[in-house]
Amino acid sequence: MTYQTIELECKDRVATVSLNRPHLRNAFDELVIAELTQAFHQLGTDDEVRVIVLAANGPAFCAGADLTWMQKMAAYSPEENRADAARLAEMLRTIYACPKPVIAKVQGDCYAGGMGLVAACDIAIASGSAHFCLSEVKIGLIPATIGPYVVKAMGERAAHRYFLTAERFSAYEAKQIGFVHETVLPDALDAKVKEIVNAVLLVSPHAVKEAKRLVCDVAGAPLTLSLIADTVERIAGIRASDEGKEGVEAFLQKRLPSWLNE
Repeated sequence: MTYQTIELECKDRVATVSLNRPHLRNAFDELVIAELTQAFHQLGTDDEVRVIVLAANGPAFCAGADLTWMQKMAAYSPEENRADAARLAEMLRTIYACPKPVIAKVQGDCYAGGMGLVAACDIAIASGSAHFCLSEVKIGLIPATIGPYVVKAMGERAAHRYFLTAERFSAYEAKQIGFVHETVLPDALDAKVKEIVNAVLLVSPHAVKEAKRLVCDVAGAPLTLSLIADTVERIAGIRASDEGKEGVEAFLQKRLPSWLNE
């Protein structure tokens, strides 16, 4: 498929999805939303892809919503507004629920909806020169659709501050509150992302998929007997899986597992 607003490259089991509207600071509109949704649906079912990197071209990672798109939204009916918001929500859910690990490579400023993109990823690495801002309240809006993902990523206490003040904060503050996992010098960003990609490529693809699903399902869930029973079923199932058996046998036999020889 040919994309107009993003670039997609697949090489050596790694897919890189790059926002490609640098002249607009990679702000998104309905076409960007549709293309990101399509790309992540496609990559999530591609057996040749083990890990996905979400990146951006140009100096900014993502400035949030495109101004022209926002002007169009001002004339939408309530039904059109709901449908439009639902498409954005589906894009974020598609990234968050993608069965492949997704790494956000944040090379520049990340504002508003761009923070939703990063929060929907499993791992986030930022350049120390990047800045972040949940700017919605400055223009009379709220970060509603991205809210569940951003609150999960930065925590409720930090969300209270940055949702309400629309302050711009540094990559180092983003790391301190847990929104990104690591910050590095700008010229070290590629190497750090590659390091994490290589770590993912060493592990069982099936186990990674199930581990991601485990985190999504148990995060914030009460520790009930049904949850414990569910985890028992999960470990029993993974032990009986082909990769589970192969991984244990390879460990005991002191050899590489089959997925590293494919």
